[in-house]
Amino acid sequence: MENKDKKRSWEKYQEEKREELFKFCDGYIDFLSMCKTERECILTSIEMAKALGYRDFNEIIENNEKIKAGDKIYVNNKDKSLALFLIGKEPIENGMRIVGSHIDSPRLDLKQRPLYEDTNLAMMETHYYGGIKKYQWVALPLALHGVVIKKDGTKINVVIGEDPSDPVIGISDLLIHLAGKQQQKKASEVIEGEDLNLLVGSIPLTGEEKDAAKANILNILKEKYDFEEEDFVSAEIEVVPAGRARDYGLDRSMVIGYGQDDRVCAYTSLMALLDLDKTKYTSVVLLVDKEEIGSVGATGMYSRFFENTVAEIMNNIGEYSELKLRRALANSKMLSSDVTVAYDPNYPSVLEKNNTAYFGKGIVFSKYTGARGKSGCNDANPEYIAWLRNIMDKNDVDYQTGELGKVDQGGGGTIAYILAQYNMEVIDCGVALQNMHAPWEVSSKFDVYETMRGYKAFLEEE
Repeated sequence: MENKDKKRSWEKYQEEKREELFKFCDGYIDFLSMCKTERECILTSIEMAKALGYRDFNEIIENNEKIKAGDKIYVNNKDKSLALFLIGKEPIENGMRIVGSHIDSPRLDLKQRPLYEDTNLAMMETHYYGGIKKYQWVALPLALHGVVIKKDGTKINVVIGEDPSDPVIGISDLLIHLAGKQQQKKASEVIEGEDLNLLVGSIPLTGEEKDAAKANILNILKEKYDFEEEDFVSAEIEVVPAGRARDYGLDRSMVIGYGQDDRVCAYTSLMALLDLDKTKYTSVVLLVDKEEIGSVGATGMYSRFFENTVAEIMNNIGEYSELKLRRALANSKMLSSDVTVAYDPNYPSVLEKNNTAYFGKGIVFSKYTGARGKSGCNDANPEYIAWLRNIMDKNDVDYQTGELGKVDQGGGGTIAYILAQYNMEVIDCGVALQNMHAPWEVSSKFDVYETMRGYKAFLEEE
């Protein structure tokens, strides 16, 4: 039963405690602003972990070293997914405490042959990634982030549009004066996927007679980054909203920024782990790619990366057998740390008030996600939920429960069901957002901070 005398939400954070909450969210805003691609998230997370004593497990193997309780290690998978381990006192066979987030976000990707010219304008073609409302991506300042890999293996990092001195690019929208027919279309058809073409330049290169504006863009890229048009074939360049995340609301109680689905959970889980020096059970934070398109590929949760990594660690410790690995996974407990919808007074018709998350009420536990009849969800066991409730209450963590909208309105998925295939206990839990999947998403600073505290309490529980 809820203690009526207990201060809830913002009331429990006053003066110094509230300053600590805001300081934590300042760090989150910096992380969100720097990390707009999977690679940027992973490499930044590694640097943060190394500064606090985490070591590359591959180097440990190469040096024939053995790991022990209290050791901090990480495994980088192709710069696009990451596993961090704080080795516990208990044998790994007895289970781990795992918090798993995804670090990919909806966006536009440059096609492999993106650059062309039309009526003396240099343009780039894109292919959208994940679930977006295409009309939200026009008439916005956009930036390019990514890597170009040349044939000799040289890796070139590209970031254009974030420094105040940088230019930005964008996708044009049809002027209202000529948009009569356009405005009669369904929202899903107002902007077609093949029309999400970037305007990137208009000055012709002196001396060029054909496609001179395109040639000038290639000349600029050659001078600044030293790559040719053919190198786009082995590039991975993402188009994202330009600009920093910022405080939101006149009271600065919220954060607005790109990619909070699901980097808000990635950051809070990472910070929770980095604040620990020892645990009874081995604590793990997973940051994975490709969730927005089904967790596929070598860097998505469906790959065997995590399972193989656990096997390698158990082997190093001297605990490995196929049976012990299976026991370790089945005995583990996991938080699938992903975002959910926050109640929005502008759109109450798709939300059911008694079972919706709200800003300022803490970390959100979702027994199930899925669509309509719970299709594609994990549906956590009540015994596990009760265990988690006890942990949150013991540690004075504000928590709430929520669903992703009314039953027949739609739905969504996470990585929860993938880990549950090992027979481990899994539940979705994370931060509630407004504007989910839009170029600029909104979260509550209170919820961000309580989520970090909730993850830390989970990892520490004995």
